[in-house]
Amino acid sequence: MGKLAAQVYRLRKWIIALWLACMVVAAFYAVKLPGLLSGSGFEMKGDAAKVSDILKHDFHLSDVHIIVFFEKQKQATQEQFKTDIEHTLIKLKGSEGLLAINSPYDPQANGMIKNDTAYAVLSFNKEHSEMKSSIQAVKANIHDTPNVKVGLTGAPIIDQDMSEASQNDLKKSEMIGLPIALIVLIFAFGGLAASAIPLMVALSSVVTTMGLLYFAGEQVPLSIFLLNIVPMIGIALGIDFALLLVNRYKEELSQGDVRQAVIRAMETAGRSVIFSGLCVFLGLSSMMFIRIDIFKTVALGGMAVVLLSVLSSITLLPAVLAVLGPNLNRFMIFKPKDGVSKWAKFASFVMKKPLMMTAISLLLLIIAITPVSNIRLSVPGGDALPNGYESKRILEKFNATYNEKNMNPVTFVYRPNGNLLSDKPLGELNDMVTALQKDPSVEKVDSLFSYAGNMDNKQILAALQTDSGKAKLEPVLDKTMAHNQTFIQVTLKHEAASPAAKDWVRHWMKQAGEHQMILGGVSKFNQEIFDEIGNKVGYGLSFVLISTYIILMLAFRSILIPLKAIIMNIISLSATFGILVWLFQEGHLGVSPSNITLIIPVLVFGLVFGLSMDYEVFLISRIHEVYLKTQNNERAIMEGLTSTSKIITAAAAIMIVVTGSFAFTGVMPVKQIGVGIALAIFIDATLVRMILVPSLMKLMGRWNWWFPGRQEAQKARLPR
Repeated sequence: MGKLAAQVYRLRKWIIALWLACMVVAAFYAVKLPGLLSGSGFEMKGDAAKVSDILKHDFHLSDVHIIVFFEKQKQATQEQFKTDIEHTLIKLKGSEGLLAINSPYDPQANGMIKNDTAYAVLSFNKEHSEMKSSIQAVKANIHDTPNVKVGLTGAPIIDQDMSEASQNDLKKSEMIGLPIALIVLIFAFGGLAASAIPLMVALSSVVTTMGLLYFAGEQVPLSIFLLNIVPMIGIALGIDFALLLVNRYKEELSQGDVRQAVIRAMETAGRSVIFSGLCVFLGLSSMMFIRIDIFKTVALGGMAVVLLSVLSSITLLPAVLAVLGPNLNRFMIFKPKDGVSKWAKFASFVMKKPLMMTAISLLLLIIAITPVSNIRLSVPGGDALPNGYESKRILEKFNATYNEKNMNPVTFVYRPNGNLLSDKPLGELNDMVTALQKDPSVEKVDSLFSYAGNMDNKQILAALQTDSGKAKLEPVLDKTMAHNQTFIQVTLKHEAASPAAKDWVRHWMKQAGEHQMILGGVSKFNQEIFDEIGNKVGYGLSFVLISTYIILMLAFRSILIPLKAIIMNIISLSATFGILVWLFQEGHLGVSPSNITLIIPVLVFGLVFGLSMDYEVFLISRIHEVYLKTQNNERAIMEGLTSTSKIITAAAAIMIVVTGSFAFTGVMPVKQIGVGIALAIFIDATLVRMILVPSLMKLMGRWNWWFPGRQEAQKARLPR
């Protein structure tokens, strides 16, 4: 780090110029990034996606639907209502990519008119990410009339609204978080110059990351939540790193020249930044184990912004400090008060009664953890949108009026090895359909047999032996057969996203596999999402825990300190999830009750496990530094805590402000992520860092620094 700092000092002006050039180029592409992002990211390559492709390409049955919802005005007659609906649907026939229109007045339509409302379904031969121009065409051709009020909903509309809401949320959070972050920085440093530098470094890493992600977005699908995650992590982490380095630089500058201050700050605080950034990087990389697009998006965006935050902190930041030199203290608004004595008194108070302080802290954390046992997880849909969006209002009205189960059947695709229209394969298909019809959870089964007028396999084979039978079955076979495969659509009595529907899918997966069938549909998709997370989260958790332990063990040459840090992190995160359940799921403090978004526990863990390690690394690094000089555990704790408490508290406050500002946004998953991270950081910065860390380190004494073969441990007397 010393050699790197010396080179940065020598090339300081070139490094600043290079970063400025990179930021200008990156900004050009960063503003174009939102146009590449689409969808919530709840997608994965499983059987549900495979069935969707088969239905779309082989049977021309799309799962990309727009619902056109019609509401009759009071003064209109039923005839006027019908006429205006039909006129609207005629105008929509030329929409780009339109595959079919299911009208409420089609002969085969069933239950699409109810309580002075009706709906039509537009099916498109496109992917969700390609629907922008089609949605614009549909919106241009629908208008309210004196007889009918027309609205749109469905997944493509909701995805587009989610993208718009996410961009609005980003602007709103920046307007709240950045000014308050600047105020906290001014209180920490007392001057505008020193306060502006952390913001500058943080924004440089965010802009550069988003510019680079534009090129990634051209190659792989990225979720719209990237717009919230990258600034949230980048600004908070960049300011954290810069705070630590700037503070250490100011300390060293008071004792030496500029070059030496830069080198010393990099050798101490710079080293902590690298270890801390590595912990955050590993926490985020654990999400790569889960094959769901949103986790890959968050991991990719998060890891990229962490790397660039570290890189800017150890190159751009020291270069700027080297150029500014003593001018860092210019434009002082006030001289910050020395908070050392205050923190020293507090640390002394905590360490006088370590057992009692540990017990009180753990009791509070256990109380906070209690609600987590009742957590209910769900995949976000239209309900994740803020109030005020028409697609959400229409969806709620549609679900309240109609049976959405009919729109989300479980689909079985049958692909036999032999000729489908032969005795054995058709008999197997018939047996499966019969078994499904007898299932108490099944409401309706549509298949080749039902479309043929409820004929069985033997009757169909017999009919195919005659010319008249062939002529009668030809339209049915054209509709239900393609490339020697057919499909069964099963309407369940359960809601598509319910636990009962997922359990039903799991039950039938084994039998379907034995009969050369694969399952698809919304219920299958939900089951795959839940099972993928459930099956893979253990691998990600093990990876991050083991790798973090090794990193911290090597950093501090200690066996127990990394273990303590990890256990404290797990306890504080569990308390965070408990509070999230109490707040969002149970609807306290004026929050409308809503399930916890399925991704929240994994995302918050992946993000916060590394972020909260920042403070552990910053604090323990300073304690370790003092301990190496004094070999006195209690003195090291006191000096480390008092010298870092002010700056770490400021860093935590900024992290809470930047992430907590997303609590004022409208997209529910983003709101829950922001609140979750802010809560976790608050718990870590208060109960854990201020009370548990000094208490436990006091109790463990010299065992804190025990490490096999360590010279200090061999010489020291361990406590009885």
